[in-house]
Amino acid sequence: MATLKFIFIILEVLLLFNLLIGVHELGHFLAAKWRGLKIDRFAIWFGKPIWKKTIGGIEYALGSIPAGGYVALPQMATMEAIEGKSENAGKPLPPISAKDKIIVAIAGPLFSFLLAIVFAVIVWAAGKPVNQSDNSTIIGMVDPSGPAAQAGLRPGDEITKIDDKPVTKFFPPALDSVMWRIATSEKEKIKVTYRRNGEEHVVEATPYVTPTHWYERKALRRLMISPAMPAVVFQVASNSPAAIAGIQKGDKVVSMNGEKIYSPQEIMLAEDVMSNSPIRALTLTIERGQEKFDRAITPEKPLSPDKSNPSLGIMAWQDVTNVAIIHPSPVDQIKDSVGQIFATLGAVFSPKTHIGVQQLGGAVMIVRVYSTLFGDEHGWQMVLWFSVVLNVNLAMLNMLPFPVLDGGHIMLALLEVIRRRPVSAKLLQSIQTVCAVLLIAFMLFIAFFDTGDWIRNARDSRDRPVVFAPKP
Repeated sequence: MATLKFIFIILEVLLLFNLLIGVHELGHFLAAKWRGLKIDRFAIWFGKPIWKKTIGGIEYALGSIPAGGYVALPQMATMEAIEGKSENAGKPLPPISAKDKIIVAIAGPLFSFLLAIVFAVIVWAAGKPVNQSDNSTIIGMVDPSGPAAQAGLRPGDEITKIDDKPVTKFFPPALDSVMWRIATSEKEKIKVTYRRNGEEHVVEATPYVTPTHWYERKALRRLMISPAMPAVVFQVASNSPAAIAGIQKGDKVVSMNGEKIYSPQEIMLAEDVMSNSPIRALTLTIERGQEKFDRAITPEKPLSPDKSNPSLGIMAWQDVTNVAIIHPSPVDQIKDSVGQIFATLGAVFSPKTHIGVQQLGGAVMIVRVYSTLFGDEHGWQMVLWFSVVLNVNLAMLNMLPFPVLDGGHIMLALLEVIRRRPVSAKLLQSIQTVCAVLLIAFMLFIAFFDTGDWIRNARDSRDRPVVFAPKP
């Protein structure tokens, strides 16, 4: 059953991914037919075709590299490094006007933008699921050795501003989120404004960047904090101290050693600390329905896996289930998506931030996100929302004035208008080839890190059975 579900998800991802690419290229294709251009090939994906068929003098193909698509138009700037050798290479063809080139080039991003609007209307009608905790900026866990702890922040503190900029959420993609403000801060020390017991305080913290290997993405700046969430037990290991103490699925832990807790990570942190210190009992205050009671539980090391830290045996905590369905208007969805791409590009190209092109995602990341969303309970609604964001990104990034991209074609056409003659075909071919090679290299560069992240995440999240010694 799990295998069938996996196959079904992969098919859904491929279908939707190809829809996004196909609609973009369809824009170019229809505009080229409208303007009477010669069309050699309509291809989804790059590389050597794994399937092709010629209809009406046009070759339709599916490439072997799942990273985009193209319409081969020999009367425009060709891209042999991506499209391969055209059958019309070297043959004289009627020249086309700069106006035709601009119309054909802009049609792709226009169709992507129109598809984003279609998805946005569907999201408006069907709704977008959001966790109510997403609208909280209360700290749930503070790493005792991290910069936030050193600055004096504690669980339960509510962050109101980062570098004097208001925050309303904890995680991106919201631009007014705690993590986004921290990651994109341009200062050596991050100013944190927070509320504790009704009083406002301000501290400065020096962000930490986790060291990485050459084959890993560079880590973003962090204060080593996480958001508040209920500590509700989901799974307890057999023969574990928690099981012996009678802890059950659905129990809510509200305090530890008499101190209120704001996240299950506080309990996990207390367990980890005992790996290098004496093991001591943890007194948990449990809420079970209308009942409230204490349990003193001493962690112990499991028999397996080897080198496990002392553990209570609570193997999983329940995800937040306080989900609401909102209906954002299409205008708000498009505006938010446009704002995200401008903010991301601004952060990437700013010399003051610690974010670079390495943090961008490509085709592998998109497939990974889609496959994750499809597997969620409200996945299909989140997929629709993500498709709005992705299509807006596809439209805007393609308008960048870089040869090979649609914006590059428009730039060259405008240059032709200014010069009153087209750029030399030989020079244009050289520029396109160099830029195509650079684009392919960049996509492979991003795909390398995307794939590595996916593999490491899958390995880290792999279920490892935890076995405790049987009790008499």
